[in-house]
Parts: sequence; structure tokens; C-alpha cells
Amino acid sequence: MSEPNNMVTRRPNLIIAISGVLASAILALAVWVLAQMHDDALRRAQDSVFNVSLLVERDVSRNLEIYDLSIRTVIDGLKQSRVMQLDPALRQMVLFDGSASAKDMGSILVIDETGYIAIDSQSLPPRHVYLGDRDYFKVHRDSPSVGLYVSRPFMPRTTGADMSIGLSRRITRPDGSFGGVVVGTMRLKYFRSLFDGMNLGAGGSMALMLSDGTMLMRRPYDPKTIGINLMGTANYSRFVQQPSGDFFGTAAIDGVERWYAFRHIDMYPLILDVALSTRDIYVGWRRRAWIIGSLIGALNLTMIALAVLFAQQIRRRLIAEEELRLLASTDGLTGVDNRRTFEQSAENEWRRVHRNGGSLSMLLIDVDSFKGFNDLYGHSAGDDALITVARCITQNVQRPGDTAARYGGEEFAVLLPDTDQAGAMSIGEKIRAAVEAVGLGHVASSHHVLTVSIGVATMRGEAFTSSRALVDAADQALYAAKDAGRNRVSSYGPGVPAAEGSATTVVGR
Repeated sequence: MSEPNNMVTRRPNLIIAISGVLASAILALAVWVLAQMHDDALRRAQDSVFNVSLLVERDVSRNLEIYDLSIRTVIDGLKQSRVMQLDPALRQMVLFDGSASAKDMGSILVIDETGYIAIDSQSLPPRHVYLGDRDYFKVHRDSPSVGLYVSRPFMPRTTGADMSIGLSRRITRPDGSFGGVVVGTMRLKYFRSLFDGMNLGAGGSMALMLSDGTMLMRRPYDPKTIGINLMGTANYSRFVQQPSGDFFGTAAIDGVERWYAFRHIDMYPLILDVALSTRDIYVGWRRRAWIIGSLIGALNLTMIALAVLFAQQIRRRLIAEEELRLLASTDGLTGVDNRRTFEQSAENEWRRVHRNGGSLSMLLIDVDSFKGFNDLYGHSAGDDALITVARCITQNVQRPGDTAARYGGEEFAVLLPDTDQAGAMSIGEKIRAAVEAVGLGHVASSHHVLTVSIGVATMRGEAFTSSRALVDAADQALYAAKDAGRNRVSSYGPGVPAAEGSATTVVGR
């Protein structure tokens, strides 16, 4: 049977669905805008970090280069016999330039091959301190090809002041043997002052480490982090994969997630990383996202609420229209659908199967020798007989979507969506048997009771070019049932055009 409430619910639901689609579109647009704003926030952070890292790298590289030139000058002077023969005070002035006394620069020391200070830029005579156990001494003693070496952090023995690092080069005698080391010390507070001058936000960080992972300085400053080794941590592993790069990562020291930009400082075994916390990068974006999200949410809820109210008004109007439509679409005698409604349903179902595939079966049912029944028993009895046949049909056609209709006069039609030929034949046989079992007397019939003949046609995919063609096929099968003696169910031969079709007849018992 057709569903009378479909139209009542479909249109109001469509209004709600459209409002939902519009709300979704507005939400999608807002999400896209927020995503762009999110990317913009990261790009601004990237630009800021790249600028800071470039500035710090250039400052550190320039100072290290100047200090290295001073160390080279000392080594060159040591090779000049005339310089070494000068008065010690004058020799100090020749060997050590002004960089040795610059802020945050420590002593420049000439250490002999035994590890003791031979010449001291800040003391005459030199301080008697043993430095042969320092890494900057041992590395040159053991390898002549190291070049400039940057040491691990240490506390100077000459002054006992601030933590420092050493920049050292080997002294090589004319015969190639080890002649000692020239080392210049640099206080770590130089890096701390440099880092503190950069604006990185509350959660930002900056670190300078040796290429082996030894921490030289970190912001935020914690003296406990100086000298620790980060080799093996996730971030360090990414630092050493390429000369420069950026990534999101979590610091092993404080567990804060940050966006990192790093670079290796040219010509020196140093890695500089500058990082902004993810929270700081997106704090402004989160605030704007909350405001935009709240406004969009309120707008969407209001729009959907208005759509629901409007849909309720439409639904009430459609219910009234549906009641009128049912009066116009139902057969007044039998209570089943009329022919016009059936043909609309048949066309809709044909289009569905033609588009989506599947199966559709149609039954055409004709009351056998009905004219003779009317002539013998009268039109009132004929009407009662039609009502009885309609009841037998509806009792066996009860699935949602199935349609039973009075097709005209003593003819009925049944539409069975998603039903193959075997299923349709089975339902047809149940209807035939039910009518026969009523036992309504019909002396003009060869069966002596009221019976029906049924024609079945089944459509799969594009088997029929129109719903009318399906009706014609069922009609052909109906005539085959009548020709075979009535009180039978016949099926239209599958795959054979209606004009050339054959019918398979199932004889009623």
C-alpha cells in the first residue's frame, strides 16, 4: 500500500534539511577561515623565529670569528723569534689585542706541552695553573688536525668566576711535534645576555649546544641545564639530520610543546635552536576562534530553530492537504488506491529501479467471469465480491512500499518493489488461493466459485523502457492465464520484449 504520510513529513523535513545544509555550509566556511587564521599565526611565528635565529647566529659567529683571529695572531707571534725575545711586558702588547679584554671574554692563555700556563694575557708573570687535563688541551695533544676547538663548559681555575667555554688551537713546532695550546675563554653569560635580549614570549626557549649535544646555554636559564648532554633525545636527533630546519616537538628538559627552528652555525661545531611554545603561537587565534565559534553556533542554532518552527507550520498544512489527497487517491468502494495513484507509484518505482538497479514486480488481477456474476447476482453482490477480492489482496500485500489498487472495473493491480519473479509468483498464488478459498458461489464459472486470474511481470535494471511497458507485460501474462483456463497465475517471460513475450503459467489447484 502507498504511504499516506510521506508527503506530510517530506516537505517539512526538507526545510529542516536545507537549514541544516546552510548551517553546515556556514560552519564549513567558518572552519576554513579559522584554518587560514591558524596557518597565518604559525607563519607569523615562523618569520619571528627565523629573524631571531639569524640575528643570534650572526652575532655569535662574528664574535667567535674575532676571538679566533686573536688566537691565530698569538700563534703567529709565537713563531716569530723577534717577538719572543721582546721584553715580557712589550711582548704582551704585541701578542694580545684588545679583544682579550672585551666584555665577557676571559683570558687568552698559551699553554706549554706539559699543560702549564706559559703566557697569560691577564697576568705577568703568568699564573702557575695546570690545565693539561682540560678537554681543549687533550684534543690537540692527541690529534694535530682538529683546527679550532670549542670546549665543553667549565669553571675557570685561573679566576674561579663565571662558567666559560674555551676556543683553542694547537701550537705545532717546526718539526711537527706538539708544542702546546693557545686557548681563549669566553664567559657563558655573553650568551645569556644575548638570549635575554630576544622576545620569545612567556613559553619560548632558545638554546646553544655543541654538535655532540652538550648544552652551553639555554633560555629560560637554569644553571642545572648547563653542560647536560641531549644526545639521544627526540629533538636532538632532528637537529643533527640536516643543517637547518623546523618542526613541532616537546622539550626533554621541561616537557613543553614548541615549534622549533634550528641551524648549525657555519664553521663552528655549534647548533642554535629558537622555539616558541605552541600555546603562545595560538593564544590569539584561540581567543578569536572562541568568539567566531560562539557567534556561528548561535547563528546556526537560531536558523535551525526557525526552520523547525516553520516546518511545523508546513506540516500542519500538509496534513490537511493529505487528508484531501487521500480522498482523491483512494477507491471509494474497496478502500485501496485508485488507478491514478497506482500509475504514479508505478512510474516512481520504475524510475528508481531504472536508476539504481534492483527488481520490481507487478501483478494484474482480473476477477474471472465477473460480467456473468453481475448478471446473475446483481450489482450489489458484484460490489461485495470486489470488496472481498480487495480484502484478499491487502491481506497478502502488507510490506511497506507495496501498493494495491483498483485498476478499473473488476481489475486490480499490485506493485511489489524489491521482489523478484519467484517472490511475485508466490504472492500471486496466495492471493488466487485466498479468493478461491472464500468460496463465493458463481454458477456461471467453470470452477463454481468466484476466482481470479493473475498476470505477473518482473523488471530488473533496465529491462523495460517505461512503467507502461511493465504494465503491458503483466497484462500479457494475465491474458495467458485466462487463455489457459482462468484461476491461474502466469508470469511474463523474462528478457523477452512485451510484443513477443511468452508466459509461464502456474495452474491453480
